[in-house]
Amino acid sequence: MTDIEDHVDNAVNRMSITEPSLGGPQSPVAREICRGVVRVLAAHGLTAIAELSLPNGRRADVVGLGPDGMIWIVEIKSCLEDFRTDRKWPEYREYSDRLFFGVTPEFPQEILPEDAGLIVADRYGGEILRPAPELRLAAHTRKAMTLRVARASASRLSVLLDPTLPAAVGLGIGDA
Repeated sequence: MTDIEDHVDNAVNRMSITEPSLGGPQSPVAREICRGVVRVLAAHGLTAIAELSLPNGRRADVVGLGPDGMIWIVEIKSCLEDFRTDRKWPEYREYSDRLFFGVTPEFPQEILPEDAGLIVADRYGGEILRPAPELRLAAHTRKAMTLRVARASASRLSVLLDPTLPAAVGLGIGDA
């Protein structure tokens, strides 16, 4: 490099450059559950991405990808009201081999559906209290989801290297 300042001009469409984001929940409680859930998935050999758009337009809180291609989706519920008002979670089943709820230790676990797994987590980690039933994805759905995880993950990392990237190539890069 030279003595000239390393500056990238966002001349493509003159949009303001926002701070790069790696995704994740906005509420502090949900963010802490998410962190613990990601640690639980890592302990089980899965890598994870938060806030992944699904082909049906929904957004999964956490998607884990195993070394064997297994896909887990974890729906985070930060409080009872969150569970009662958000009924989109059944639509995540068609994109996962296993579906879990991720909640705090204080959450009333007895109200959660028995046909989904249960992860209790806080910011330091967590535990799978109830395994999720395995419902294997069709090969074409597994391939589409694996590519979606890979592209979104790579896009988020690319933005860390070059914060002007989303403006240069168009909005929505993180959900490619």
